[in-house]
Amino acid sequence: MNNDKDNVIYQLKGMPKIKEAIPLALQHVAAMIVGCVTPAIIVAGTGGLSPADTRILIQAALIISGIATLIQLFPPFRKVGSGLPVIMGVSFAYLPTMIGIVSDYNIATILGSQVIGGVVGILIGIFIKKLRKLFPPVVTGTVVFTIGLSLYPTAIKYMAGGAGSENFGSPMNWIIAMITLVLVIFFNNFTKGFARLASILLSMIIGYVIALFCGMIDFTTVQEASWFMLPAVGHFGYEFHLPAIISMSILFVVNSVESIGQFSALSVGAMDREPTTDELSRGLMGNGVSSIIGSIFGGLPTSTFGQNVGIVVTNRVINRVVIGFAAGFIVLAGLFPKFSALMMTIPYCVLGGATISVFATITMTGVKLFMQSELTQRNATIVGLSVALGIGISQVPGAMEQLPAWIDSLFGESAVVVSTLSAILLNLILPKNTPFESEDL
Repeated sequence: MNNDKDNVIYQLKGMPKIKEAIPLALQHVAAMIVGCVTPAIIVAGTGGLSPADTRILIQAALIISGIATLIQLFPPFRKVGSGLPVIMGVSFAYLPTMIGIVSDYNIATILGSQVIGGVVGILIGIFIKKLRKLFPPVVTGTVVFTIGLSLYPTAIKYMAGGAGSENFGSPMNWIIAMITLVLVIFFNNFTKGFARLASILLSMIIGYVIALFCGMIDFTTVQEASWFMLPAVGHFGYEFHLPAIISMSILFVVNSVESIGQFSALSVGAMDREPTTDELSRGLMGNGVSSIIGSIFGGLPTSTFGQNVGIVVTNRVINRVVIGFAAGFIVLAGLFPKFSALMMTIPYCVLGGATISVFATITMTGVKLFMQSELTQRNATIVGLSVALGIGISQVPGAMEQLPAWIDSLFGESAVVVSTLSAILLNLILPKNTPFESEDL
């Protein structure tokens, strides 16, 4: 890691050199763009949307992600936007609920519920000062740790070629994934300067070229994509159904807790400090506002992207202009479909090989967070049991299928939700200052 703290790219404010900013920004775009559009693709498929409507949903996902990022970076209002260097994107956390809603109703119901959920997110942000006592380092560290662990299966599936692909688990996928991973390790540990800063981007470029020569990349979607397309305002409309509103609102509450973990991971890992209560409040309100704005274009709910938090933590480039360039490229990807189509040709094995180290960084940031507190029996129970329940339940398909459907949807597939709620409850219930004795193990 380059320790030249006088370089403006390591400072929150200031104008960096364009030749440094653009490659670092593209690294963020490459890391998030597939994950950003995937929920839209899945929801569109579940809802039986036409190809034209699917393109609108994908376009809106990119545009609102860029707008949401800019709101966080450069708050347009005094109380909206954290000012922290985060990348926002359409969140997988909402996906199970959105699939249920679009199956029972339609896209308009998702967007209507999203408006109410956004209001809930804003209220959480307003009252976060009173609620923050529920989230000491042992809780937020547990959340961040679980986030990292829960991303590992995604990375492994990517390395194997992407779940559902015809060549899933093929030797070629694993060879290219491992080459990409080795390159990340090499650039991170054996190089200096730009090569080290842009380790993810450089590794993905090399992996992409190798995959191209191996015949793994199809440019058909790029050829078929149009050059320019404006967002379709109000195309899907709004519908409001109480069960959908309740489900979405619960997810916004849970996602607010996850966002606190992400903000904490970034601040601790890249800025060597905890986020202030004001930053958390403005960040959560910014996400609520972004989700409401996104519903106008058909953009699905947004949240902080863990892989991009990991990149910032890894290279410690916190300059808001660098992240702002990334946000601009994301918006452009939505306005110019050929660009987004090109980014989507990146093979999953390349993405997996590049991002698994990022997920590992997030995990270890969680460890750094909860280790700020003394290792007592109480804290060991909070972390260990919460992670065990979250990861354990999520790894056993059908473990909650005999329970009401909303419980299975909310808890059965989300390790982060279970671990978060478990950590909060244990932190409130367990007696304070219980000494940790080795013989208790």
